[in-house]
Amino acid sequence: MGKVYAFVANGSEEVELLAVVDVLLRGGQDVKLVSITGSKDVVSAHQIKLQADLEFSEADFSDADVLFLPGGMPGTRNLAAHEGLCGELLKADKAGKRLAAICAGPSVLGGLGILEGREATCYPGFEGELKGAEYTRQGVVTDGNVTTARGLGYALDLGIELLALLTDREHAGQIKDSIQYDQIPM
Repeated sequence: MGKVYAFVANGSEEVELLAVVDVLLRGGQDVKLVSITGSKDVVSAHQIKLQADLEFSEADFSDADVLFLPGGMPGTRNLAAHEGLCGELLKADKAGKRLAAICAGPSVLGGLGILEGREATCYPGFEGELKGAEYTRQGVVTDGNVTTARGLGYALDLGIELLALLTDREHAGQIKDSIQYDQIPM
């Protein structure tokens, strides 16, 4: 079982956060929502009240397999401004632990130099904040220990990709099938 810490701030995009978390939980992973607000209570980008499992100050990330950042505004900017979180992301990257971010979230990794020399994706308009990365419009991209996703429409794909990386493709495929996730051709 993998240990995943999903960070949440006031203004985080709730579906990007919870869709990924849901897939990981269904796949048997241990996921903790970590608030950076100084309280377990968080208000999402669309004014939905959420309650985190932990406040940042209560958490010990030494057992982390994945650190995950949702997008949303101003949530992404709030995550990027949290010095403790930025320090943990840098430490985890140096240790080769998996980092994941979706939508505007990859801009936090870009601002820290973590995406330097990697292929990454993000919400259109944030490409310039992926400092040193090779931008791609793919929905989900894994390059080394970093996985990025383009936006809300790829939240389930990101959850499935992370589950495959934590377990295996067969298990992730079983979860994908169990949630009746078939991409609709347009």
